[in-house]
Parts: sequence; structure tokens; C-alpha cells
Amino acid sequence: MHPSDFSDNRSGQLLKAAQGYWAFNPAPLPPPLELTWDLANRLSAADRALSELSGLGRTLPNPHLLIDPFIRREAVLSSRIEGTQASLSDLFFFEAASESRSKDVQEVANYVNALEHGLARLSVLPISNRLIREMHERLMQGVRGHHMTPGEFRR
Repeated sequence: MHPSDFSDNRSGQLLKAAQGYWAFNPAPLPPPLELTWDLANRLSAADRALSELSGLGRTLPNPHLLIDPFIRREAVLSSRIEGTQASLSDLFFFEAASESRSKDVQEVANYVNALEHGLARLSVLPISNRLIREMHERLMQGVRGHHMTPGEFRR
């Protein structure tokens, strides 16, 4: 994390922790909003689009056929933040063959596994520290950093 990447501080600020690492301190939620006619029109259009999508989703026999590729794409993009060098096709090959020599692909597969675990657990757990720790533990299985307290918050 580089302080120069955080020049706009509307969403929060970057602070140097006593241990020497940088930490992001988010601004309080919700942010102040100025209600304008333009914002009201945009909200109305978004609401209409979500309603259409919801209606279409009810007609699909298995909506996960559409959702799963987006989960995998998000896993690839999110893992790039950590410096992995794996593509969506690398992930698909890994899932089809269940093997890879690349630790980067394993990290992306862990992202998918953690997200799918979290979504499944939402039927019995609310979004909570426990759920986040469970997902983090799955995320860190067998990849670099696996020894650094998986399933625990940084102290």
C-alpha cells in the first residue's frame, strides 16, 4: 500500500500504525449525500433496472449458471491486488483438471472457494466477524502467507 495512491481522502485516510505498516481508516458511513433531482432520477433508473433483473432472474431454472462466471472473474481481479499472475482461463483449466503448478492459480481458486463458502453460510450466519474469519481461513489454505494466522484478524 502506497500513501500516494490515496490522494483523495473523501472515503477515509491512510494512517501509519505503531507497528510500521500503513492502515486505511475509512470515513464514517453513510457519507453525506446531497439529494438533487439528478440523483433522484439516477436512483429511480437503477431501481427500475434492478427490478427488471430480478424479474428475469426468477425465470431462470438455475441462476448460478450466470453468477458463477462473475464470481470467478471477481476472484481473478481481486487476487491481482495481491500480485497474482493468473488469468480466468488459468482458473478454468485448474478447476477442470484439479491441478496446477502455479501457486497464483491456487490463490485465485481459494478466492472462489472462500466466496462460495461465505455465500452458503449466509443461510445460517449473518455477515459477522465469525463469517469473515471462516472465509479468510479458506482464502489462506495452502498459499503464501498460510502460516500468518489464517482466520484471524491482524492485531
